[in-house]
Amino acid sequence: MDARVKPLEVNAVEAQPTTRPSRAEAEAAVRTLIAWTGDNPDREGLLETPARVVKAFGELYAGYDQHPKTILERTFKEVGGYDDIVLVRDIPFHSHCEHHMVPFIGKAHIAYLPHDGVVGLSKLARLVEVFARRLQTQENLTAQIIDAINEHLGPRGAAVMLDAEHMCMSMRGVHAHGVSTVTHRFTGVFAEDRQEQDRFFAMVGKR
Repeated sequence: MDARVKPLEVNAVEAQPTTRPSRAEAEAAVRTLIAWTGDNPDREGLLETPARVVKAFGELYAGYDQHPKTILERTFKEVGGYDDIVLVRDIPFHSHCEHHMVPFIGKAHIAYLPHDGVVGLSKLARLVEVFARRLQTQENLTAQIIDAINEHLGPRGAAVMLDAEHMCMSMRGVHAHGVSTVTHRFTGVFAEDRQEQDRFFAMVGKR
């Protein structure tokens, strides 16, 4: 049996863990899809494609093997009493739509009001990557990021905004190019205080 076969925890608690097929089974599935498109998986240019696709999937969906706790567990308390908004904006990300398995690409903006220390700024970018490198919807991705911040940092409030273009709209279907989808969610002080929301939008540059 392939050494990589192990229990796989999926996006949310509503889905049950599954078991990964072997690498050989995954490559065979790619060969089947190549044949289904009408091409010949045995021609020279496609002989190594199944192995390359499986390797690429390991990178594109690496988020299933990562946990936000390990990224956010270390915080810094010596911040000179700073307790105002910490904002990291324009975090680039790419994910894959769980409905068509084609990319959606955009930027994330994350803010929080510290309660007991701050986290390294790069950790917020890594947090986005953990959830983005899974099969996703933009709405779910937004919720997962802010829920992880609340669970592992315990801030007084948090705000997350994602702005992305979905290839399932531009490459297929309605072929609507350049359409941007924006989702956001507020918790804590940001959810309770409209002025804090306005400050977030102003700092992100959306107002």
